[in-house]
Amino acid sequence: MGVCCSGLSGDMAGGKQGVGGTQQRPTTAQNNHGHNDAVDFFFRSRGLHALFTQIELSLSASKLLDRDITSKMLKLNDQEFLGEASCTLSEIVTKPSRTLIINLHNKNRLGVPRNLGTLSVHAEETVASKSAVEIAFRCSHVENVDMFSKSDPFLSISRIVESGGPVPICKTEVLSNDLNPIWRPVTLSMQQFGNKDNPLIIECFDFNSSGNHVLIGKIQRSVGDLEKLHQGRSGANFVMPSGHHGREKVLKSQLFVDKFIEKEQYSFLDYISSGFELNFMVAVDFTASNGNPRNPDSLHYIDPSGRLNSYQQAFMEVGEVIQFYDSDRRFPAWGFGGRTVDGIISHCFNLNGSANGFEVEGVEGIMAAYANALHNVSLAGPTLFSQVINTAAQIAGQSTSHDRSKYFVLLIITDGVLTDLQETKDALVRASDLPLSILIVGVGGADFTQMEILDADKGHRLESSTGRVATRDIVQFVPMREVQRGQISVVQALLEELPGQFLSYMRCRDIKPLNVHIAQTAT
Repeated sequence: MGVCCSGLSGDMAGGKQGVGGTQQRPTTAQNNHGHNDAVDFFFRSRGLHALFTQIELSLSASKLLDRDITSKMLKLNDQEFLGEASCTLSEIVTKPSRTLIINLHNKNRLGVPRNLGTLSVHAEETVASKSAVEIAFRCSHVENVDMFSKSDPFLSISRIVESGGPVPICKTEVLSNDLNPIWRPVTLSMQQFGNKDNPLIIECFDFNSSGNHVLIGKIQRSVGDLEKLHQGRSGANFVMPSGHHGREKVLKSQLFVDKFIEKEQYSFLDYISSGFELNFMVAVDFTASNGNPRNPDSLHYIDPSGRLNSYQQAFMEVGEVIQFYDSDRRFPAWGFGGRTVDGIISHCFNLNGSANGFEVEGVEGIMAAYANALHNVSLAGPTLFSQVINTAAQIAGQSTSHDRSKYFVLLIITDGVLTDLQETKDALVRASDLPLSILIVGVGGADFTQMEILDADKGHRLESSTGRVATRDIVQFVPMREVQRGQISVVQALLEELPGQFLSYMRCRDIKPLNVHIAQTAT
């Protein structure tokens, strides 16, 4: 009998995890019993995946190289190393069985890999990760805080954590000029609210485009309290801090719960393990503001030492995670804002220089096409997004007619200020009906205020030039300078909202994974 010890840790919510893509440390197998034709000890690692689910990993090893050790009481560091293996979490969860078998190996003195047995890694979701409640809120007699019009209210829901501070978990949409708002239902997972007794802070704000939203009132209730409000058909009064010894003023405005449904919902892993895919696409900024690629201070400078520039870093970190969710690993790749070999400035040209095809092979293909394009494309401008977004949207739209199991992810890397902001908004509003998410990485020191507008995190969805409002938020923006100052990776910052965007598309179109049963209960 042997023992399998793993480099996997319980910290499943950080690092390069992304959408389930943590690059795990090498997994080592140790033997301390002298007989190891099979390993029946399972190392289990529990951890909350911040992005889509709570999972448990089970590991076992077999056919290990036989080693006899006389003492069973050796310290782990004194035991003999048998082998190592590494994988990404996304490699595991994309398998239909959620089980990956990988070879243990070690290099002998001649540097030749030698097989030393296999390691089996299985991912399993906990039942609680699928539990959720769907709640429909409305308010009455909301205070009017606007001088020349009515308030534009939205609700922000936060969970109180152990430290005592609130952590936002959900927002409703903004309703314009409405003092008796009725919002569309929101869904809160148990992952978000913890349990029915955990206190939630529900705040009503008046939306301001500057981001300085005005608090209209707040209320503290648990999910269990909200269920009772629905059952009793009663309302709860908002309060406002009065500034006098911590006292609160009770307001006339009230919160009502018109709908409360407990349910199990399909998870990201339900879709991925039943054959759904994330198809990766990339678009690169070739405008002159990046600087001459031959100069070390250029954002496009390729360092001979091998140090990655910001563009290459984004390719690698995002691509290494998403590639495992794409079965053929052939990625459309474009450039924009550059003068191509025919002398024409293009805002959507094939990064590989081909006139016939825009796909490249894997992340390595993106890196190679990018490096080659820097030799063949002259930096120009201006910075336009709409053409690459429309091209990506066309591909995503075509897939809906014959394959509903594909979802597309476009990564745009840019250093500049948009010249076609309204056209980009129009393109994004149209694309919000499609199986498409857009990740934007801002490199360099430019003013990225426009990118923050495209990323509708502040509670107000994009509106087109014709007045049409986006069906859903499909943009996530991250400035690289903030990532570089902090301790988080591009992946962690950029892919935070992707599973939710994927699920919102599938749920609003009632697209279900195969062979998965879900129940729900209305109260």
